[in-house]
Amino acid sequence: MGYGDTVIQRDLSFAIRRGDIFVIMGGSGSGKSTLMRSLIGLLAPQAGKILFDGESFWDAPQRARIRRMRRNGVMYQSGALWSSMTLEENVALPLEQYTRLRPSQIHDVAVYKLALVGLSAYCDFYPSEISGGMRKRVGVARAMALDPDILFFDEPSAGLDPLSARLLDDLILELRESLGTTMVVVTHDLASIFAIADDSVFLDAATQTMLTTGNPRELREHSEIQIVRDFLSRGET
Repeated sequence: MGYGDTVIQRDLSFAIRRGDIFVIMGGSGSGKSTLMRSLIGLLAPQAGKILFDGESFWDAPQRARIRRMRRNGVMYQSGALWSSMTLEENVALPLEQYTRLRPSQIHDVAVYKLALVGLSAYCDFYPSEISGGMRKRVGVARAMALDPDILFFDEPSAGLDPLSARLLDDLILELRESLGTTMVVVTHDLASIFAIADDSVFLDAATQTMLTTGNPRELREHSEIQIVRDFLSRGET
């Protein structure tokens, strides 16, 4: 993966199991968000393949790629909510754009998605009227609007206080348990990594490649790679 002549990461090879919470971790500048951009269909890799159910995403026709992208949900780091729309309108937007549901049905689905994240009482509020943690939850509700197979989260705990970050971690776990959705999370927040991850890949900026994969708790205790152990233990022995 890269931009022009600049290579960000190379020689990546890992699998994400259906129903897992998979964390893409590593230090700042290691290419975590760039990898997510390739996975969600925004940045074609310079070499190699990305497979969904054995089918190469970037080798597929454009129409097939668009169908695949609509089966993904994305929660962006900032929430990316429209400030001029209510929370319900933000969640309803993808339903209006990509389904043939009637307005009354869209209303029902949007309210239900907000209820899943504990915000059904805030449908008529605007993003400026709620807290940062609540805006993150609305971002999750909108990401779930089209009932995706996979939910992608870009630094979900960024900018949140520890309690709000923990509540968001709990929400991710609850949604996985109740919906069975596969989750892919980009983060370097250790508390979140240990709270939610079933599996992970560790990206290294210096070598421009992945160093290991596995459950972060097991990697912290048993990895033979010093950089990985230091990252997962904050350098403490």
